Amino acid sequence: MLMTNPTSVYSMPGTCFFDLAPAAGGEPYRIFLSIPAERPPAKGWPLLVMTDGNATFPFAVASLVTQAPYPTGTNVGWGVIAAIGYPCDAPYDPLRRSWDLGPPPVKSYPPFVEGGPPVVIGGTGKLLDFIEHELIPRIAEMVILDPMRRSLFGHSFGGLFTLYALFERPGLFANWIAASPTIYWENSEILKNEANRQVIPGKASFLHLSAGEHEGDELAPFQYRNEDAATRLEKRKIERTVLLAREMAERLNGTADGLRTEFELYAGETHMSVLAAAVNRAVSIAFAVQDLADR
Repeated sequence: MLMTNPTSVYSMPGTCFFDLAPAAGGEPYRIFLSIPAERPPAKGWPLLVMTDGNATFPFAVASLVTQAPYPTGTNVGWGVIAAIGYPCDAPYDPLRRSWDLGPPPVKSYPPFVEGGPPVVIGGTGKLLDFIEHELIPRIAEMVILDPMRRSLFGHSFGGLFTLYALFERPGLFANWIAASPTIYWENSEILKNEANRQVIPGKASFLHLSAGEHEGDELAPFQYRNEDAATRLEKRKIERTVLLAREMAERLNGTADGLRTEFELYAGETHMSVLAAAVNRAVSIAFAVQDLADR
């Protein structure tokens, strides 16, 4: 008879986490890390940095370990995953992620719950500093990294952060993966960053924009049966996630700095259910064995 201990805790092999506080002060981030057991290539491992690490890291690791052993069938090789999260058990920390992922200028909004603290955005520059000057160097002390194969992934507000980072510091990553980005936020203020974006001549990078099929004009079939269907439909008219992401991809493709773009629509997915598919795509981009110029 097989006996099991119902209180045993499962952990994902080959993974760890550590807390890292910004040198300038502030609360620590929880860094979820996956490093391959194999010998690194001569130029070092490719690196995938992710926002909302508590939620995205498990998807990314599962995607990598099921594909990297079969590169001829998946075009996915091994690499390092570093997901930036928070010291909590919940998949998201709403207050901290609002500050970290919401672009400037600094603005304050009503609390998420009555009696709670106000919601403040505008800290994206500080998070970018942390990634560039503290997180990446810290990981480089632990494992050899290829500085030419760095990728950034974010979903929703994290997708907006990814776009902000691309427009402000285009040399930091080679691949930028923005899933369901909230381009509409604050009357699409991110478009000002796009219009004034920093350009590095000869720096050819790749931007992947995406959204779920049910982030457009129509709700998912089951959502029409919910009491909030009418409210959701009105919200879609404001968000226009599919339209704005597709338009941005078309605008930026083949611009002067050689940026390549792609827009992908995930069939049958909503804003939240799309996360698994989007993370899987991020893994396939960040750790591609053969770069596909016609992606």
